[in-house]
Amino acid sequence: MGKYVLKRVLQLIPVLIGITFLTFLMMHAAGSDAITEMYSNKGAVSQEIIDAKRAELGLDKPFLVQYFTWLGGILTGDMGVSYVSGKNVFDTFISKLPATLLLTLLSIVATVIISIPLGILMAVKQNKFTDYILRVLSFVGNSLPNFFVALVLMEIFAIKLGWLPVISAGTSVESAIMPTLTLAIAMSAKYMRQVRAAVLEELNKDYVVGAKARGISHKVVLWKSVLRCAMVTIITLLAISIGSLLGGTAIIESIFMWDGVGKLAVDAITMRDYPLIEAYVVWLAIIYVIVNLIADLLYHALDPRIRIEEEH
Repeated sequence: MGKYVLKRVLQLIPVLIGITFLTFLMMHAAGSDAITEMYSNKGAVSQEIIDAKRAELGLDKPFLVQYFTWLGGILTGDMGVSYVSGKNVFDTFISKLPATLLLTLLSIVATVIISIPLGILMAVKQNKFTDYILRVLSFVGNSLPNFFVALVLMEIFAIKLGWLPVISAGTSVESAIMPTLTLAIAMSAKYMRQVRAAVLEELNKDYVVGAKARGISHKVVLWKSVLRCAMVTIITLLAISIGSLLGGTAIIESIFMWDGVGKLAVDAITMRDYPLIEAYVVWLAIIYVIVNLIADLLYHALDPRIRIEEEH
């Protein structure tokens, strides 16, 4: 197991380095930069002032020098200074993480509570009335865009009923209810069908038929064997969702004014604040790499077939 973990970690290092290089390259190749945006609303500014500001931020150096300077800073915990606010990028980013972590946790919990039981129920009641109703609901939920669901929830719970605030007032649980529901509805609608398909695939395998022939009850087979095998698919889905949510769902955070990293990224893109954008992309890359690594390790632990293939 230790060799497998070390092998996977070593494989991921070049991926992260490649992502940082491509990110910095795209930022460098952009048509305009923060210096232009910074002075665009200040009337006529001499080229000398602009050049001096570029030199101050190190933007006048060759591309590779800028990249390795930035990469060295990333490795030592120094992500630079925001071009717009002048604040430390790392401190700014860390200050937004609690809001995103809270929203991620609540959304994943809500999605698991909704999608897994309903997906199993759909599989057990295959082609019956319950299955048809839940499949229709999943189609509807999957077809609705997040921003539309957010507006509907705001109209019902905030404007009509007045139960919840229209926009977030800090990182309280009350303010997180509508963003959580918005994300959970979309994810649950998608994952219900995936869980149904995974459970049905396992139910049709020979080991289930053999277990029933030996007199083992359907419930025992379902909960102890079928779900264990189907967990590989479920873990994959959750890993993708966790990575996406930890990156901050920019649209939802912007609609509800949820002060997380997604909203921070949208503001940074608007202002051409490249250090913040680069920090956000690196954060996304690290999150997806770590989540995928954890998912691989869980596959390794749950499915003996994977271990056997690796040994051979």
